[in-house]
Amino acid sequence: MKACPSCQRLFPEDGAYCPIDGERLSSVTEALVPTDPDDPRVGKAFCNGRYQIRRVVADGGTGRVYQALDLKDSRSVALKILHGDVILDEIALQRFRREFEVSAALPHEHIIEVFAFEKTEDKSFALVMEYLEGEELRAQLKRDKVIAPARLVRMVSQIAIGLGAAHDHKVVHRDLKPDNIFLVGTRDGDRVKILDFGSVRDNNEGVKKLTAIGTTIGSPFYMSPEQAQALPTLDHRADVWSLGAIIYECAAGTVPFRGTTGPAILLAILTEEPLPPSVVHDAAPRTLDPLMLRVLTKDADARIPTTAELADALGHAYGLEGTHRDWALVPQDELTEQIERGLPRALERHDAEIAARGEPIRKPSDPSDELFRAGSHGGPVTFQEDTSMAAPRPMQRWIVPLIAGTAVLVGVVVAFLIAR
Repeated sequence: MKACPSCQRLFPEDGAYCPIDGERLSSVTEALVPTDPDDPRVGKAFCNGRYQIRRVVADGGTGRVYQALDLKDSRSVALKILHGDVILDEIALQRFRREFEVSAALPHEHIIEVFAFEKTEDKSFALVMEYLEGEELRAQLKRDKVIAPARLVRMVSQIAIGLGAAHDHKVVHRDLKPDNIFLVGTRDGDRVKILDFGSVRDNNEGVKKLTAIGTTIGSPFYMSPEQAQALPTLDHRADVWSLGAIIYECAAGTVPFRGTTGPAILLAILTEEPLPPSVVHDAAPRTLDPLMLRVLTKDADARIPTTAELADALGHAYGLEGTHRDWALVPQDELTEQIERGLPRALERHDAEIAARGEPIRKPSDPSDELFRAGSHGGPVTFQEDTSMAAPRPMQRWIVPLIAGTAVLVGVVVAFLIAR
């Protein structure tokens, strides 16, 4: 391995110069051991002296992530060392241990690899993971608001392949969101890795459950109706719904259900219908509208059943031929050309079907849509967790058998906030 003497990033042996700051790389055996006055861990070796921490990568709510040198296998790894308050929570520790166990059971090119879960010399715990150079989908959305069609189809195709492998093993991610989709740039386009399997629901028989009945786990903007209600029957279709919500945001520039508090978001998910994405953003084709209604339906039995079928339907909505397994491998530039050729034909077919049913064809410039569009951009609405919750509106009839009155819904959303 080689290291940059300035930023302390690690690179393979064939590297010559750091692409970040242009410094000439030197062998890690010759480079000075780094130090950081703000973090005494930098430069030290952890987990029985195996992983030498080189630099701080990021800070999160549960831990600090470092790039480290694996002194045994001479490779770059990511070390996530948990914060002090997290290690006092036994359930949180079990979730991190579960993330390692799930990764070990599900080796897959589109799921981040977790090598170990170990105790550190400073009385904390660390997840040892593959080191990835790139960014989360959330960072891309913050910059550009929407994702280009070919990039979106290619990304969703890879996510569907990774989630499909998990679902085949009866593992539900339960916290799929742009923050947990990592994009590694390559010459052909993004290589996708799904992160954070610590909140999974393992539906295999005999597996210990880490979530108490009635407790809601997940991020509210991307949470399926059955997940919002903490239903014990939750299965892989919750992930299908979450992926649908991510697609909606990537195409329309905003989440499908909005609110200024956690309870308000969950109530919107349970009682409202999303606006067609083509109404929300001019770049979203009309062919996406029926797809979003199918995947974001409240009834899991009526929903698109698998992530594979969702990814296929997304590509077909953009006029592509084939399946998601084809598009996951096609270079992004080539996929862009295919969409430019196929989308006009897909729009013609869509409009013909609408006209045959005697329905009006909605145009992006409808005056009735302008008020919403003017305030719709900018991604998820942030909310204060201590904001008081107003009395909920009456629920739709289909919810009544599932939740005995609005009081239980209040309990569910309050449990969600407490569990975060």
